[in-house]
Amino acid sequence: MNVNRMPLIDALKAIGSQLIVLHHLAAYGPLANAAQLLVPGTIGWFYDYARIAVQIFLVIAGFLAARGMSPQGGALTASPWPLIARRYLRLAIPYFAAIALAIAGAALADVWMDDESIPARPTLAQLAAHALLLQSVLGFDSLSAGLWYIAIDFQLFALMTLLLWAGRWAGRAEWLILAMAAGSLFWLNRNENLDIWAIYFFGSYGLGAAAWWSGDRRRAAAWLGIIAGVALAALFVDFRLRIAVALAVALALGLGRRSGLLERWPDWPIVAFLGRISYALFLVHFPVCLLANALFVRLGLHAPGTALAFMAMAWAASITVATLFYRWVEKPAASGRIAAALGLAPGKA
Repeated sequence: MNVNRMPLIDALKAIGSQLIVLHHLAAYGPLANAAQLLVPGTIGWFYDYARIAVQIFLVIAGFLAARGMSPQGGALTASPWPLIARRYLRLAIPYFAAIALAIAGAALADVWMDDESIPARPTLAQLAAHALLLQSVLGFDSLSAGLWYIAIDFQLFALMTLLLWAGRWAGRAEWLILAMAAGSLFWLNRNENLDIWAIYFFGSYGLGAAAWWSGDRRRAAAWLGIIAGVALAALFVDFRLRIAVALAVALALGLGRRSGLLERWPDWPIVAFLGRISYALFLVHFPVCLLANALFVRLGLHAPGTALAFMAMAWAASITVATLFYRWVEKPAASGRIAAALGLAPGKA
């Protein structure tokens, strides 16, 4: 058995990525408008609730960050800056490739239809802001749906790295993570004006880190109790479905690690495949869906049933493009070759 494989995480990522694609299909363009006439309840559900699947990725990211940097909950002794730089490089290559696809897809879609979902032609300042992962912070429109998450993921990783490093002076590093997570859950996550910053999402990320630390059998019950107690108290103060989902995912990971199910179940090839390409799917699906909408308009189609068929084809095409993107761009060996050709040397993060 490959000890690095975690089928439960593969399954969660597979489910989450598919829901995000369906959310964007239900949220943008004439396909969603036409299909809603036939199945308004289904389209409405995907529009309102499927986006909450992003909590799955936030919790998993925190879980894996704790596994990589603080497996026993201790402080980070090495300098945090090389880790943060390597994380940026690891994200940057597929991220930049996805931006190129998004720009090309938007340019072609703009020829075939006039719709507010098509991003405007980027300016140099907008491209620079995206390159720095600061597009939302600096007030620029995103060039593709989902790119905001990459910026937040980088912020979260950098913040956790710095907190673990600060743990050398503050005592128990894991308590710094828990304190920041609690602050987010009780206060910061309740202010939607902060949703361009990592602190807004750190509650879910911190729950993921705590879920990893709960796998230590000597203190598993204590950590699982902390996860449940802090999150439930925050939900009592202000119920948010996104936090309830994050709590459920964190408990599933913590219990899965403690029981051994994390490494054993569900061991299904299709789930493992969809989990592997989930990040690629997250990056590339929007321009594919945009082109499906544009083709629908170009062909002069209007029927709700036809719109549903186009949505299904866009979904399948997104998975196909994501598979190719994973194979030739995102896969570590592929991104390593691209980095080498560009004179870069990304490490593991």
